[in-house]
Amino acid sequence: MKTGKIVVLGSTNTDMVITGKKIPVPGETVSGGKFLMNPGGKGANQAVAVARLSAKKGACTFVAKVGDDLFGRETAARLKRDGIVSRLVIDKNEPSGTALILVDAKGQNVISVALGANGTLSPDDIEPFRKDIENAASLVMQLETPVDTVERAAKVAHDKGVTVILNPAPARKLPKSLYPLVDWITPNETEAEILTGVKVVDAASAAKAVEVLKKRGVGHVVITMGSKGAYCGDCCKLFPCRKVKAVDCVAAGDTFNGAFAVALSEGKTCAEAIAFAQKASAISVTRPGAQSSVPYRKEITNS
Repeated sequence: MKTGKIVVLGSTNTDMVITGKKIPVPGETVSGGKFLMNPGGKGANQAVAVARLSAKKGACTFVAKVGDDLFGRETAARLKRDGIVSRLVIDKNEPSGTALILVDAKGQNVISVALGANGTLSPDDIEPFRKDIENAASLVMQLETPVDTVERAAKVAHDKGVTVILNPAPARKLPKSLYPLVDWITPNETEAEILTGVKVVDAASAAKAVEVLKKRGVGHVVITMGSKGAYCGDCCKLFPCRKVKAVDCVAAGDTFNGAFAVALSEGKTCAEAIAFAQKASAISVTRPGAQSSVPYRKEITNS
């Protein structure tokens, strides 16, 4: 794997969060919660994780699309504060992405996302940033932007030997042509089941899901399994996660993926990269918010 910058291509949202004792069921009103407004979006969350957890400043370039509005301008300012090189396309017709999040007392959450400009990021939009992708160590992507754009970027990276890391979230069926372009795929249990048809509940079922994905052409597979840990297809092993008191699980997976990409780019083995990523995500769930919960590298190295 090449060393150097990590390019993250994906979504950026403004998260509007209500925390309360429980998540309401349909038709129910639950009062007494607290309201927060935080920066989010899987792409931006992972970019922030890469920036904060990298050994060097300026390690992350972020490609995304935002609206010509306050949220879009705030996104640009926040990314700059984290030392991220922004490659933002401005959509004059769609607003910036937003998400509504409900979090219960145990840290579990439900999320509804309005994609806005994220949903109009087209293959042509990324052409001006082709060199950024071609010269990167790795390209990290998710699925809150159109799949054809994800596939175009993966092809650009793959053709130049850039490591492609795909976090297939939110889960959806993928074109067969995308799988061979992906070096690492990192679904959680639900996403793995949607992609493969295998219900993932333990190491044995995770191994079956891994085999399905590898037969489709994916190079390597890591399945994150919440409190059970992370299953590595290369190691054929379930790595248990650290036990912590969860406050808010929003962006835990994004923190894991950003940290995992950083560790791989630094030449760590998959087992070492998983351990690094688990440390980062364990810290993130002890804090409220999305990007506000992402730790800095010194917190990982000192833990």
